[in-house]
Amino acid sequence: MDWHKSTYSGQGANCVEVAEGDQTLMRDTQHRDQAHLAVPADEWRAFVIAAADGEL
Repeated sequence: MDWHKSTYSGQGANCVEVAEGDQTLMRDTQHRDQAHLAVPADEWRAFVIAAADGEL
């Protein structure tokens, strides 16, 4: 799994890392050893588009 810091996390200590593929995975950088959130890639894409369009 190729995790990388989200560009929306900024430079602070409270960061989110994502891994992209068939599912988009998200985890808290302060708690990498704990569970992550998994969302099907097409649903994540729809969420991001809706957020960018101000629909949420």
